[in-house]
Amino acid sequence: MDTSPHLARAQWMSLLAQSDPDELAQAMQALALPDDATWLRPAQTGLYMLRGRMGGSGPQFNFGEITVTRCSVQLGERIGHAWVRGTRTRHAELAALADALLQDPAWQPRLRTDVLEPLGRSLQARREAASRKAAASKVEFFTVVRGE
Repeated sequence: MDTSPHLARAQWMSLLAQSDPDELAQAMQALALPDDATWLRPAQTGLYMLRGRMGGSGPQFNFGEITVTRCSVQLGERIGHAWVRGTRTRHAELAALADALLQDPAWQPRLRTDVLEPLGRSLQARREAASRKAAASKVEFFTVVRGE
């Protein structure tokens, strides 16, 4: 991960949101989480409009909607936020708790080692497996020209 604080936060929030909810729960369960959490925004599920561009650079259009769950939590003076795909409220809550804890310099090294690194390896392995599966189904077409 990058050492810039803002870029690093965007990266860990992305990783937490894309992680497998069961793996995140297992990693967070091993930590002795503080119990002074104040839920500023309890987990809420709603819709988000996805936008696209024709050819990647053309005019924007509404592509469709996706279900997301969001929440915000305050731990001491740190505020953690999370947006995750789907309706898994516990996933959003754990991601928000992890975001708040990762902003604390005392917690950050432990969470990077015990939570982010295993989640990153797991996400990479899932991406590679999906890539191998897609590559296995690749079909190459060719045209034979008839000489007349």
